[in-house]
Formats: sequence, C-alpha cells, structure tokens
Amino acid sequence: MEALQGMPWGIIAPIFIIQLILVIVALIDLTKIHQTNGPKWVWALVIIFINIVGPIAYFIAGRKQA
Repeated sequence: MEALQGMPWGIIAPIFIIQLILVIVALIDLTKIHQTNGPKWVWALVIIFINIVGPIAYFIAGRKQA
C-alpha cells in the first residue's frame, strides 16, 4: 500500500482515462465498420492488449478507406 501512496495520480489518472476512451471508441467503431485492413478479430486483440498505441494504430491503419 505504501507504493500506491507515492504514485503521481495527477499524471496517471488522465492517461488511464484517455486509454479507456480510446479503447471503447475503437471497439465501437470496429463493430460498426464493414471492412477493415485485415481480420477484425486481430484488430480487436490489438485494440484491447496494446495500450494507447493499439487503438491509435487501428484508426490509422486498420480502417479501410473508401
């Protein structure tokens, strides 16, 4: 418990909230879009397991442009 008291929560909390919002928005977009660059299940794993970079990579490279 002493290690948690020394954490800079003013910096960590906003990063955690941004990560959570990015994951939720990317997963919602993934379910609504019909075609992606690659299998949807791979993009779902990338979004969920690669922090912050995964959802951003999906929005840049995963969405198939019309």
